[in-house]
Amino acid sequence: MTQQIPSTEPELAGVRNFRDVGGLPTADGRRVRHGVLFRSGHLAHATDEDAAFLSSLGLHTVFDFRNAADQKLEGPDVELPGVRNVNLPLSDPADGAEFWKMVRDGDTAQLRTLLGDGKAAGRMIASYRTIIKGRTAEHSRVLHSLAEDSVPALMHCAAGKDRAGLSVAVTLLAVGVEREAILADYLESNAKHRRYKVRRGGSADTAYTPEVMELLSPLFDAREEYLAAALETIDETWGGVDAYLEKGLRLAPQTRERLRERLLD
Repeated sequence: MTQQIPSTEPELAGVRNFRDVGGLPTADGRRVRHGVLFRSGHLAHATDEDAAFLSSLGLHTVFDFRNAADQKLEGPDVELPGVRNVNLPLSDPADGAEFWKMVRDGDTAQLRTLLGDGKAAGRMIASYRTIIKGRTAEHSRVLHSLAEDSVPALMHCAAGKDRAGLSVAVTLLAVGVEREAILADYLESNAKHRRYKVRRGGSADTAYTPEVMELLSPLFDAREEYLAAALETIDETWGGVDAYLEKGLRLAPQTRERLRERLLD
C-alpha cells in the first residue's frame, strides 16, 4: 500500500522541482495514482527536513540520471534509509564538458558566440533527440524496474527538467497518459520556484547580466519544442509509441500491463 500524500505541494528548501506526477489522465479514462511516481532535481543539497519528508513517502527506488561530472559538481544524493539508489546516466560526462565550462565561466562575448542565434535551443533539441534514440537500454531498465518492484519511485537528474523530464514522459507514454497532459507536466518545470539555480563564476554584476541570462535561458527552460522533438523522434524512428515501447524498449505487452497496474488508479 503506497502512501497518499497531501495534494498541497511541499516547500523543500534544498531540492528543486519536486512534484508528484499523480492525477494525470490517460486516454482510456484512468489516472496516474498519487504517491507512486515523483520527480525532482538532484537530492545532493537536501536539508534534514527535506530528507525526512522524502523518507515519509515510502520510496522504494530513486533513479538518478546524472553523470559523473554532475555528481562531482553537485555532490552525491543524500542517503535515504531503506531506499535503493540507481544511477543511470543519460548523458556522457565527456560530451559537452567544455561547453558547460563555458556556460559557467565564459564572458558575454563567448556566450554570444556559443549560444546566440538559436544555437542554445538547437543544442537542447538535438540533446532530446539523442537521448531518445541513444538511451533505449536505460529507459527500458527503468520501465521494467517500475513494472517489477520499484514503486514508489523518484526520478531526478540535476534540474529535474531534461533527463528526468524525458524519463517521466516515456513512463507516462507507456501507461497511456495523454500527450497534452505529459506536456503540461513537463512545462511545470518553468515555475520560478522550481527552476535550477544557474551557477556562474565572477561577480553578480558581470555573471548575471540581463543579456547573459537571456543567452542562457534556452538551456534552463522547459520548452514545448524540446519535448515535441523527442516525440517526433519516437514517431520518425519507430513509427509510433507502441512500436517504440515494443521494439525500442523491449517492453512486452504483459510487462506494460503490469506497469499500468502499478502506476494507475
